Parts: sequence; C-alpha cells; structure tokens
Amino acid sequence: MMKLIILILVTLPIFEIATFIEVGGYLGLWPTIGLVFLTGSCGILLLRQQGLVTVLKAQEAIRQQRLPVNEIFDGVCIVVAGISLIIPGFISDIIGLLLFWSLSRYLLKRILWRYIYVPYKENKDGIDVKKHHKFDGSVVIDGEYEDLSSPKKKINKNPDE
Repeated sequence: MMKLIILILVTLPIFEIATFIEVGGYLGLWPTIGLVFLTGSCGILLLRQQGLVTVLKAQEAIRQQRLPVNEIFDGVCIVVAGISLIIPGFISDIIGLLLFWSLSRYLLKRILWRYIYVPYKENKDGIDVKKHHKFDGSVVIDGEYEDLSSPKKKINKNPDE
C-alpha cells in the first residue's frame, strides 16, 4: 500500500505537467491559467456549500442520537475534493469533481466498506480473515513464559531442615 502511495505521489505531478502542456498547447497560455483559477474558485465555493450541508446533516444525526459515520465520511471526501480542486492541475480537478459528486462518494464508501469493515467484523466474530487478505505466513503466539535456565532458590517445604 505504501509503495502505491509513493508511486502516485511521484507520477501524479508528471502527469499534471504533461496535461498542462497539452491543454496550454490547445487553448493557449492565458486561457489555461484562467481555467486553473476558475477551477480553484469553484473548489472553494463547492467546499463551502457542500461542507455546510454536511455539517448540518451531522448535527441532525447527533440530535437523533445516531452516530454520524456517513456524514463524517462525506465531510472528509468533501475536504479532499476541495483541496484537490484548489491545487493547480487538471487531473486533481477531475478527482475533486468526482469526490464532490455524491454518487461517486457512495461508490467509494461501498468499496472501502468491503475492504475495511467486513474483514474486521468477520475477524471479531471468529471467522478466518485470511480468505479476504493476503497472509504472509508469519505466526504470532501470545502467551506467558518462565525462564527455566536461571537457577532458582530451593524452597524448603519442611521448616525443620
């Protein structure tokens, strides 16, 4: 997983620069810069509007004495979407727009639910998790031990001796 994150962090700027070059060659310099400012402004506006709606939904869930898990997930996605729209780049803008779209957040939530919650629930219930995830074969045994190699004091059971 860490290798995938590093790969994305290294390759995403390269693809962003290549996209800037292509769009700049097609539209020209100033329209490309204007488009970057426009997507940043839209990101700020969408973040404000959808963030406020999500906060109100979370407050309503708390009033109903319900944990606002979906609202928290939506809030995190909206913040990531706003940040990716504010960051200059057309690929990050597409990612941001997808995260602002509630259907794509729902699909992302379903995917994460399948890979995070279901194996945890099954493990908690005593079901083997190895069928859901790669298992490296290592075995962990938890227990207590007593060092038998060190000399112990002889305990006299008979006090007369």
